[in-house]
Amino acid sequence: MWLYNLLPGLDLKGILLFLSIFILIADFLKSRNPPNYPPGPLALPFVGNIFNIDTKKPHIYLTKLADVYGNIFSMSLGRDRMVFVTGYKMVKEALVTQGENFASRPYSPMSARVYAGNYTAMFVSTGLFMSNGLPWRKQRRFALSSLRNFGLGKNSMERVICEEICYLQEEIEKETGGAFYPASMFNNAVANVICQMVFGKRFDYEDHNFQIMLKCLNEAIRIEGSTWGRLYEAFPALMDRLPGPHNTMFSHYKALGQFIQEDVERHKQNLDTSNPRDYIDAFLIEMENPQHSKEDGFQETNLVLCCLDLFLAGSETTTTTLLWALIFLIKYPHIQEKVQAEIDRVIGQSRQPNMSDRPNMPYTDAVIHEIQRMGNIVPLNGPRMANRDTTLGGYFIPKGTSLMPVLTTVLFDKTEWETPDTFNPGHFLENDGKFVRREAFLPFSAGKRACLGEGLARMELFLFFIGLFQKFSFSTVEGVELSLEGTVGATLTPLPFKICVKAR
Repeated sequence: MWLYNLLPGLDLKGILLFLSIFILIADFLKSRNPPNYPPGPLALPFVGNIFNIDTKKPHIYLTKLADVYGNIFSMSLGRDRMVFVTGYKMVKEALVTQGENFASRPYSPMSARVYAGNYTAMFVSTGLFMSNGLPWRKQRRFALSSLRNFGLGKNSMERVICEEICYLQEEIEKETGGAFYPASMFNNAVANVICQMVFGKRFDYEDHNFQIMLKCLNEAIRIEGSTWGRLYEAFPALMDRLPGPHNTMFSHYKALGQFIQEDVERHKQNLDTSNPRDYIDAFLIEMENPQHSKEDGFQETNLVLCCLDLFLAGSETTTTTLLWALIFLIKYPHIQEKVQAEIDRVIGQSRQPNMSDRPNMPYTDAVIHEIQRMGNIVPLNGPRMANRDTTLGGYFIPKGTSLMPVLTTVLFDKTEWETPDTFNPGHFLENDGKFVRREAFLPFSAGKRACLGEGLARMELFLFFIGLFQKFSFSTVEGVELSLEGTVGATLTPLPFKICVKAR
């Protein structure tokens, strides 16, 4: 009625037109960029560019945008703007040179719901990977020291991995003579390594609860990186009221949390404060330290979330890398043969590998690195947030701006790699055959938020890789060509494939 009084000459259609124009102008004023902000494609009102992104290959779409707008550009994703950083030099500038400016994580509605409402608007105080500030520093430092105490970087962890290799080899031997999909085997083996560090035990591959846990984890990660995950990040209030796979993702994360909580209760029943067995024990003991404040995050609810983060990071990426290893070495059998020749020369076929073998195996080391580069396991990296107003690549980045490093553009940077689109172990070899490190090799990201488990992942990849090709030769079903395409979720996963195995 008030609107009729205010605009007496307008009919209902005129009022609706006025309201539409008013809302559009309000959205424009709210979403307009500040001066000297990174350029980007035109955005639709309210939804922004969310529907522009190629849902199957978002990393490729973003790479093409970099060709148009340069190594730093922006997009509007629903309610938020995000700056994308591409190419080795610009990504290094953001993550390393200005690492302190971009050390924080932005607010994430999806993570807020996963973490059961423990987020405030711009500050995260729980978990390992989405926390910020002092709690993040304390939890990351504690996790690193605890994992080192339980074997990370030590011979004891090598023994744990080599023991798991034996179990994996036994499972593979059962499949000789037929074609099979190896994903679940690899997932079982890799997950058991982080389980021994976090839970203090390994699980039998047939353990029902273990299989349910892995299934929930894999499905949740897939949905999180899908269109449903992006829609939830852009329109959380709406998506909370709609059916869809995003609800399945939250149910899976809740089930994983319950599984971990049950294990925490078992730890509490027979905790020996003088002899911690694993990360959970160490955390429970640290909770009693009177020097910690509540903000430090040493509470039982946060223990469950930290375990979830460690379990998630410690299983999916390494499993996926090993799957890509099979694809590339089956596709290029001459490389598989050269790897096996080096294994036979340095280790033989009877003794298990150890990390001291790596300096003597430059070709194998180069192949593993090239698998990580071409596999492009984490194509987008985790989002960052500007802690203060800053300048990046000559553009103004306001405080609170979300920033996404596109690691694909680093691993395939034409200015850094001789043949970026070709599988070429020579990228990591000098002319005399010695292994050479490359600065643009950033599969674990870089800077203050670099992967917490990089040391463990590198050890696992080397030992598992040797364990596989030391004992077996791999091929595909006759007449079948393995695809180098992948499915993008939180990671870039190979399309399902079957392999044949022959004992050496």
